[in-house]
Amino acid sequence: MTSRKTPSPLARLALGLGAAACLWLAPQGALAQGRLDAQYEATLAGIPVGKGTWTIEIGDDMFAATAQGGTAGLLKAFSGGSGSGASVGRIVNGVLAPNAYTATTTTQKKSETIRMSLVNGGVKEFSIDPAPPVDAERIPVTDAHRKGVLDPMTGSILRVPGNAEVLSPDSCRTGAGIFDGRMRYDLKLDYKRMETVRAERGYHGPALVCAIYFTPVAGYIPDRPVIKYLATERRIEVTLVPIAGTRVLVPFRMTIPTPLGLAMLEATSFVTTATPPRVAKTN
Repeated sequence: MTSRKTPSPLARLALGLGAAACLWLAPQGALAQGRLDAQYEATLAGIPVGKGTWTIEIGDDMFAATAQGGTAGLLKAFSGGSGSGASVGRIVNGVLAPNAYTATTTTQKKSETIRMSLVNGGVKEFSIDPAPPVDAERIPVTDAHRKGVLDPMTGSILRVPGNAEVLSPDSCRTGAGIFDGRMRYDLKLDYKRMETVRAERGYHGPALVCAIYFTPVAGYIPDRPVIKYLATERRIEVTLVPIAGTRVLVPFRMTIPTPLGLAMLEATSFVTTATPPRVAKTN
């Protein structure tokens, strides 16, 4: 969500970090089935600036995630904007294997859509419509940079391997490579603390708080202040809670300190439901 004619670097990075904040896809055990229906509010220095929804469905052999959002409050009065994203894929031996990702950002004067297809943990094809102008100062993204990565939406789902407690410090100690259609960056997580969170509707219980460390790799302009700021910032946090019936954690809250005050995305409604596994038909 942004009030600019095109998505600002800070807006894209904030959404990308929020979507890709937590990731560990381990090829062991099967994922249980569950569903999340959540609503979020974005604030800056305590002032509401946006609202959105997020739905995740985890089946026995597939997954789907969709998100929608838009500006709200005072920001909407000056410049309305909206965005949506979706990722779909298969579940193979407990691993999320995305097939397709789409993200669209719309303002009063312009709309932009990013599309990606992924195969075997890499980006097969991607496009930005309309095509952005070429900037000679931007570090090029090579084919090698698009291997061993996930899209931001799939990267938002943290699958905890094994049979130990899901909400444990070890669940934070991981990292990931993300490609959002423009930029290739690495995220490293580390344990900070445990908390208790309460949504206005739905989830009330323990939560895992992880630090997030951002490292740009390619697709960015090195002299941009926002890149330098995020690469050195050590106070970005994500608060994770489980989807009922699964070993999957997703963000309940995310905070990013900024020069204008604390930017926060937090769930106001967080309803998760466990669903029984599908029983194979027998003759």
